[in-house]
Amino acid sequence: MAGHKCYHCKQWVQEGEPHDCWSTTEAALTRCLSDDLREAWERLRETAAAFGEQRIYASHRSIMFSRKTCYFFVRPKQKYLELCVFLGRRLEAPQVRRVDQASKSKLYHLIRITHWDEVEPPITDWLQEAYLLSNELSKPGASKSTPAGKQMVARKPRSTQQPEKVQRKAGPASKRGV
Repeated sequence: MAGHKCYHCKQWVQEGEPHDCWSTTEAALTRCLSDDLREAWERLRETAAAFGEQRIYASHRSIMFSRKTCYFFVRPKQKYLELCVFLGRRLEAPQVRRVDQASKSKLYHLIRITHWDEVEPPITDWLQEAYLLSNELSKPGASKSTPAGKQMVARKPRSTQQPEKVQRKAGPASKRGV
């Protein structure tokens, strides 16, 4: 049987068979979720859809929620839903597992959802804040500040972000404390 394993989706593709792993659906991504995760997903989608006009679509292994730009996405995993929320400020909360710079004006926050009852404030408040921020930042001439008026932290150009090299001097082991 001639064919190959797709680099992206890891499926076996027969020779001559058309394959487009980038086009997927919400149903395909949520098909294997447990009952708790399915209920959490449905509650999450309903909450976000109630915010207003937006585009909800599946892309590779994520389900994207966007206005002019994506304001959050969900990666359904076997044991949890991974939310990636784009905000203009850093959240300090136990639900947030990781925060990092996404752009000059936004930080991404990774949050795990394991049960439907976790889809409530403050998580729903953060999603709504991201929804509102995505519209503000996409307006021409919009200031790069958060709705609360706090100025965004600008990143240094990439060329200056390289870590400084530390030179170590070789010496006798006794001087190094070994």
